[in-house]
Amino acid sequence: MLHVNTRFVCLVMLLVGAVQAWAQLPPVAKHSQSRLRPAGSPIQSGPMLGYSDMREVMLWVQTKKASRVQIRYVEQGTKEPVRLTPEVATSPASANVAHLVASDVVPGKRYTYEVLINGKQVNVPYATTFQTQSLWQFRTDPPNFTFAVGSCTYVNEQPYDRPGTPYGDSYGIFTSIHAKKPDFMLWTGDNTYTREVDWNSRTGVLKRYTHTRSLPEMQPLLASTHNYAIWDDHDYGPDDSDRSYWMKPVTLEAFKLFWANPNYIFNEGCAGTFTWSDCQFFLLDDRTFRAPDKQPDGGVAGPEKAYFGTRQIDWLIDALRFSKATFKFIVTGGQIINPTAAFENYAIYGTERTQLLNRIADAKIPGILFITGDRHHSIIHKLDRPGTYPLYDVTISPLTSGPAKPTADELTQPTVVKGTLLTERNFATMNVSGPSTDRLLTIRAYDSTGKEKWVQSLKANDLR
Repeated sequence: MLHVNTRFVCLVMLLVGAVQAWAQLPPVAKHSQSRLRPAGSPIQSGPMLGYSDMREVMLWVQTKKASRVQIRYVEQGTKEPVRLTPEVATSPASANVAHLVASDVVPGKRYTYEVLINGKQVNVPYATTFQTQSLWQFRTDPPNFTFAVGSCTYVNEQPYDRPGTPYGDSYGIFTSIHAKKPDFMLWTGDNTYTREVDWNSRTGVLKRYTHTRSLPEMQPLLASTHNYAIWDDHDYGPDDSDRSYWMKPVTLEAFKLFWANPNYIFNEGCAGTFTWSDCQFFLLDDRTFRAPDKQPDGGVAGPEKAYFGTRQIDWLIDALRFSKATFKFIVTGGQIINPTAAFENYAIYGTERTQLLNRIADAKIPGILFITGDRHHSIIHKLDRPGTYPLYDVTISPLTSGPAKPTADELTQPTVVKGTLLTERNFATMNVSGPSTDRLLTIRAYDSTGKEKWVQSLKANDLR
């Protein structure tokens, strides 16, 4: 009996030690022990859906080593014809990333797809579907749709994190977003957090992007929801980084490798645009052309302290004038409408901010509102304007980074929409619905578990 009890005690001690070791692991290490795909899978991260249009869809996969990658797809509910994307070879030189174009598609359809690596189908244990946008113009009312919004995704990696309480948490938020079944996800900056070990080398940048994208909880969302992104300081470079950042060509390369936006307006930076149904999204870059935060403002002499910069603002105003979209969403990292000159709000670039708002007013462009992130809390600001409609700024943040509160001064601003402040990890969905003559935008904010926290609605006819 003594011999049996001794073995039992040893077993208990081993189990206790294992539990203690498990508890000490950073959250991402714990999750990596129970990945959603088999341990021997040749896929490092993805598949991910990029942009969707009527005649093509971009898909994305990252492999663990150099491989040949292809996507096989078929219209949902049918067995043939089966289509194949052209095969793409991945390479360690480009982080083993493949961008694959599904071009044998027709508008307004949903497709199921499979990933082939080196000619063999890879098991992906969750739904893999994509959709094409509908050809509705001159035929029907615009299709209703829903998109998700979020910013600030920190994924822990203990050896390279700052000491103390892990900054990232609540990775299940991506499961909650996936459960809402949005048509696409809009990632509004700080989508990964480069750290001291990363931002001085191409190797470090690519490792950080790979580490964040490999989060297990993220994979089902990526595989069946289309994704569009901008960057802010942390996925561009160091905290509060500006146009002086020495490695910005490298982080731009990484951004283009790991996201699949449909276009880039300039040779540098991430600015671009896309449409979905009757809405247009203007993806702005608030880092590449930005003067240092501490540089004095130009005052009445002109916008010497650049934020977006003259070239980007000129393009934006031209594109807004040209657009026939019902809602015109201007998407950028930092808050635009909040008048508090604090942190990295546009208000500390007051001359250029005034210029942009005046040019929008002078152009008499209907349907404009802003979507922003960065602040690690969510809130809506509303700027009433004499003689025209108000401008809204919907800030949604953070996804998995540490939450933060606004300053007391910010909460006394007349622009604050009461009841919209959230100081916990959260995301939002935005639904556009109704006939073409009476479109409605419904914004719903959720906590990390998917519980609704507030809802706000805006009529397109009130933004004219």
